[in-house]
Amino acid sequence: MLRWTVHLEGGPRRVNHAAVAVGHRVFSFGGYCSGEDYETLRQIDVHIFNAVSLRWTKLPPVRPTIRGQPPVVPYMRYGHSTVLIDDTVFLWGGRNDTEGACNVLYAFDVNTHKWSTPRVLGTIPGARDGHSACVLGKTMYIFGGYEQLADCFSNDIHKLDTSTMTWTLICTKGNPARWRDFHSATMLGSHMYVFGGRADRFGPFHSNNEIYCNRIRVFDTRTEAWLDCPATPVLPEGRRSHSAFGYNGELYIFGGYNARLNRHFHDLWKFNPVSFTWKKIEPKGKGPCPRRRQCCCIVGDKIVLFGGTSPSPEEGLGDEFDLIDHSDLHILDFSPSLKTLCKLAVIQYNLDQSCLPHDIRWELNAMTTNSNISRPIVSSHG
Repeated sequence: MLRWTVHLEGGPRRVNHAAVAVGHRVFSFGGYCSGEDYETLRQIDVHIFNAVSLRWTKLPPVRPTIRGQPPVVPYMRYGHSTVLIDDTVFLWGGRNDTEGACNVLYAFDVNTHKWSTPRVLGTIPGARDGHSACVLGKTMYIFGGYEQLADCFSNDIHKLDTSTMTWTLICTKGNPARWRDFHSATMLGSHMYVFGGRADRFGPFHSNNEIYCNRIRVFDTRTEAWLDCPATPVLPEGRRSHSAFGYNGELYIFGGYNARLNRHFHDLWKFNPVSFTWKKIEPKGKGPCPRRRQCCCIVGDKIVLFGGTSPSPEEGLGDEFDLIDHSDLHILDFSPSLKTLCKLAVIQYNLDQSCLPHDIRWELNAMTTNSNISRPIVSSHG
């Protein structure tokens, strides 16, 4: 019984950020917020959400270890990717308004909070943003995105073997997925499931004839081949900048945006890779408003979703240029316990808490107390 259980405001106001879950913590890296300065080069920021206390903290800036020499830290960016392998977060790609796109690989140690730039070998992918990254074992797979130098959408797959730090451009077999950016790629077993994204009707170059594919494409990492997939009778609308995650061997997608329909989404869909079928899911409780460019991480049986951008309610138009950035956080529980359901009832009906144990009152307070680290709201234009 899926249920939205927590909604808190006041976290980091971020759009097009990237995040990973590490145990009961979620590490969020970079992104942008309308009204902030993205022309001055500065360190990427790192926010940490504790899924037990339901509180956000922000790591302090990295100080140089050698006087006069800047520390090794990625610059602030958006449209990048992060993956977790062992105790290391690998951050790759993304762009900002001064430096453009980046193809330097950064490593972040989740225990020491230290950054490094590992020496890499092989065929390094071109700088881009809006790509996807997912992991199988100790290998990271990068697909698609918008390449800065070629000025076009990509449909290449690169892999990084983190045991040897070697990049490889995969010479794929089969009919490849279309060039695209801001799609999702999710690893289930040894198969990578690609959904959605923004593409162009006429090929890899952007001609303002956008299309939004809503068919799943599957890449087999063992044979390095794109598979021929059967048609599915029910399909979600095509979209970009949505969230995707795997849970119990199935693929879920949430939210996103379709410019041709001029529509933001807040629907939740489940894809079964065995039957190759989609099903729309209707969780209990009040979920997030329609949005795109949010982050979504799995912590146990819970999904932590935060940030993103939505049409401004003041304008009521919902077009590309009237957007509001979010500092909220929502938790979707796949298997809410009786204790959780009871706490929700206490909150919903404003029941007397004085007779409850101290730890339960502490948890109720955490579920209803907003964070206070976000910046004031500024409308977005662009």
